[in-house]
Amino acid sequence: MKNREIVRVVTSHQQREGGGFVVRRPLPSGAYDDADPFLLLDEMGPIEYAPGEALGAPDHPHRGFETVTYVLEGEAEHADSAGHRGKIGPGAVQWMTAGRGIVHAEMPSRTMREQGGRMHGFQLWVNLPARDKMIAPRYQEIPREKIPSRTTPDGLATVHVIAGEALGASAVIETRTPITYHHWSLQPGAAVDVAIPPEHSAFVYVFEGELSVSGRPLRSGQLGVLGEGEGVALAATGRAQALVLSGAPLREPVARSGPFVMNTEREIQQAILDYRAGKLGGIERSVTSHDNPQGERR
Repeated sequence: MKNREIVRVVTSHQQREGGGFVVRRPLPSGAYDDADPFLLLDEMGPIEYAPGEALGAPDHPHRGFETVTYVLEGEAEHADSAGHRGKIGPGAVQWMTAGRGIVHAEMPSRTMREQGGRMHGFQLWVNLPARDKMIAPRYQEIPREKIPSRTTPDGLATVHVIAGEALGASAVIETRTPITYHHWSLQPGAAVDVAIPPEHSAFVYVFEGELSVSGRPLRSGQLGVLGEGEGVALAATGRAQALVLSGAPLREPVARSGPFVMNTEREIQQAILDYRAGKLGGIERSVTSHDNPQGERR
């Protein structure tokens, strides 16, 4: 197996999102924004909230792509204009296909808002091909116990398989755009070769410690853009955690404006008009709801 080498290193930057929470963002950045089929990767936290401090992303629209929310610590609640409501906790994934359009809110749970606590997670945006941009919205909510995980025979490396395959485990989530999404946890002395489809674009994002990625060091907050090959070699001298992401490039025109990602500027303008006209709907709430309807994410 030919291992992919790092051809570029992108250091994440910090910015505020949603209702004012801070994210660490490697994609997109001023240094690199061509991660087809991925549009955005945000690391939310880790942060310790005191009671009344927890922030989220109130009502905002999406059209033309998918959002993948992966919670490591804490709890998040969501609601949308199709009447869907739910909660995801540590280790759980919410995969939302926005398709032709939806308005949703992603907020810390009521317990987190009232009592505080530690929050850490990721949101990944995956582009949809032109043929799928106006499909019906869909949710896939997978609790921690249903996310496949495997550990290497020496017990030093563990993977949670959100999309794709690793160590003989296959993801349970259905993806419209073929991708790999792994969460790797490595102990000191761990070394593992991770297979990646050769036709995919591929990336490694380290969010704890430092990793050797096919022989090149990558530290927390850095994204390694990988070159051609069939896999990548990960090794750790200390405790480290990383995401391994890969996807089949769409190679289609991309027009984006905040929460909308289409193929042409005309389609973007139509998305804005449809949202303003209420065609993406709104979230219904009771007068006792604790959701905050103000603000938008990006």
